[in-house]
Amino acid sequence: MSKAASTKRIKPITEKMTKSALQAHLADVTGLAKRDVASVLTALDDTIKASIHKKGVGEFTLPGVVKFKTERVPAKPKRKGINPFTKEETMFAAKPATTKIKVRAMKSLKDAAL
Repeated sequence: MSKAASTKRIKPITEKMTKSALQAHLADVTGLAKRDVASVLTALDDTIKASIHKKGVGEFTLPGVVKFKTERVPAKPKRKGINPFTKEETMFAAKPATTKIKVRAMKSLKDAAL
């Protein structure tokens, strides 16, 4: 984002947007056809999914907006412990390995919310 674009006054959007409303808004703002905006959003969606895929790089940054990052959580074995509610000893079930997706807002997006 250039410095001139970042100093431009942004008009707040007061209603929640649906997918088609977002496509119409972006088509209006950019002057592109609605079909072209839809194909760009689809390509962006596919790129994000490919980046965070199991065999992908594991992270994706949409510059100035948001960062997606995968975090691998290892498996946890079955264990003995104390139930915090009943104070009785119990066996806690094993949990399989999982992958979490962390989403972090970038600074310019945080600044826009102020």
